[in-house]
Amino acid sequence: MTPPQPDPASPDNSSTKNATAKDTTSNNTTTSDGSAAPVVGSQRYHSPDLSLRVETSGPLKGMHKGMTLTSAGLLLLFVLATGLAPELSSSLFGAARAWIESTFGTYYLVTIVGLIGLCIALVFSPWGKLRLGAPDSRPEFSRFTWVSMLLSAGVGIGILFFGVAEPMFYFDNSGGFGYPNNPHADLAGHMAMDHARAVDALKLAFFHWGLHGWAVYVIVGMTLAYFAYRRNLPLALRSALYPLIGDRIYGPIGHAVDIMGVLGCVFGIATSLGLGVSQIAVGLNRLTGIDSGIGTQVVLIAIISVISIASAVSGVQRGIRIISELNVGVSVIVVGSFLIGGPTLWLISMFGETVVSYVRDVIPMGLWVASTPVERDWQDAWTIFYWAWWLAWAPFIGLFIARISKGRTLREFILGVLIAPPLIIFIWQTLFGGTALHQELNAAMGPGTGQLMGMIRDWNLPEALFATADALVSNDILSTVLTSLLIFLLISWFVTSSDSSTLVITTILSMGDEDPLPRHRIFWGVCIGSVAAVLLMAGGLKALQTVLMAAALPVSFVILAMTLGLLVALVDESRSVIKSRRQPKTGPQATPRTASQTNAG
Repeated sequence: MTPPQPDPASPDNSSTKNATAKDTTSNNTTTSDGSAAPVVGSQRYHSPDLSLRVETSGPLKGMHKGMTLTSAGLLLLFVLATGLAPELSSSLFGAARAWIESTFGTYYLVTIVGLIGLCIALVFSPWGKLRLGAPDSRPEFSRFTWVSMLLSAGVGIGILFFGVAEPMFYFDNSGGFGYPNNPHADLAGHMAMDHARAVDALKLAFFHWGLHGWAVYVIVGMTLAYFAYRRNLPLALRSALYPLIGDRIYGPIGHAVDIMGVLGCVFGIATSLGLGVSQIAVGLNRLTGIDSGIGTQVVLIAIISVISIASAVSGVQRGIRIISELNVGVSVIVVGSFLIGGPTLWLISMFGETVVSYVRDVIPMGLWVASTPVERDWQDAWTIFYWAWWLAWAPFIGLFIARISKGRTLREFILGVLIAPPLIIFIWQTLFGGTALHQELNAAMGPGTGQLMGMIRDWNLPEALFATADALVSNDILSTVLTSLLIFLLISWFVTSSDSSTLVITTILSMGDEDPLPRHRIFWGVCIGSVAAVLLMAGGLKALQTVLMAAALPVSFVILAMTLGLLVALVDESRSVIKSRRQPKTGPQATPRTASQTNAG
């Protein structure tokens, strides 16, 4: 295939406030300054004046009224229903989740594997040279800042909450939850709680947090960035569907797609906030003795929400960038503490051994389908749930990644997002989960008899992180410092995820405006905190996680449609380049071909 060459005059706008008004009948577009610029590809992309579709005054100024009110209304309805009838809601959500797992479990597995395959194909394709923007555009952020924001938005509290608990659960062999803790290790014959099973436990954690999940973010983020910065459409989920449905993306279909993204974003962040404050409260209890109950957790939600809103209002260049880089700095200190204070050589060896095992087994693990009822129960509870979780979060994380990736090539984008964050996560999981595994392997009464394993079997996951940290140091002062740093990270990781989501939500509801009014960011920041607080008091966080599982199903259909839209657009761009090359040159500078040249051609 002939490599598609970027058009040197490809339009490139950074905000839909200055959106290009494209002519659907000619080969030229008219930019904001009145100059003409060719459109990439043969298909005309019509981007109307979106300022006519948002409110020009009043409380909703700059927002699309219908989408904003619908999103807020559905959110309020969900919160009221869950709060007033938590038991009924939990029952309905549980039934929906069970049906989805039994009906679409294999579909989730195939979808994730297919997205990874597409990522690899695009890296090695001629399209990898295309830039997310004009050919002469360059990245807005340095690679360090870019990776910092990728990690902050895409991981956050999750890796702190599960960094110790998940490998420890897979290391256990008690089957205390009605299914095997680690069927992959069992099938490999590693039944005993020894070093081999510890490697399998860490490898399985790598599997759930590695290439498979990040491939979803790659596809969604790359697709959104391509249509926003190369095709000059709004930075919104609907834009990726333009090659499939054309101008109908600006109607009810597009509105429904964007509303789905907004709700998934709010639910996902609220769930993370609920998980995070439960762990923060436990840490504060260890430091100060304050009660770690619901009252403390609600106060923490209020405080963290205020910090998140302040960061979101300041924008990407200030708040999110500064906190993301600060996160990385403090994380380095914490990681260094675990590396130096823990079994350093053993951890280094464990990392290398597990990475090799992961690379060797990642394909068969991704293709594995449970064959027995108990194995299916485990796969539904863990792998299928994780894939659904990644899919449900993809519109939020993908749009934010697109927002910070303008100017990078497709190949750089794919490799950066697919390699850097998972590698950092693997290091983190090795140091935290590996340290916990080492402590359990060397427990006084034998492997599996230590304090940590008791916490995991009692499902006391928030406590496991701090208990592992305490075992590293014998000095009370150092223990206090390390616990304080972990609490800071729990807060700051959530802040970066929350303010990123606030920017994403307001960008979607403003029809692609990347710099909406601050009051809208404040409103949605309050919404996220309120949802988390109300559901926490109503005991609805478990139901919320189940709703995310259900929400992933329609979102997955949207992601597949977006992927198809991207492929159609890339093929269209290639055909346009090939066609332009075959057309004879015209004008005074065209040189006639001789007969010998014609015959040679």
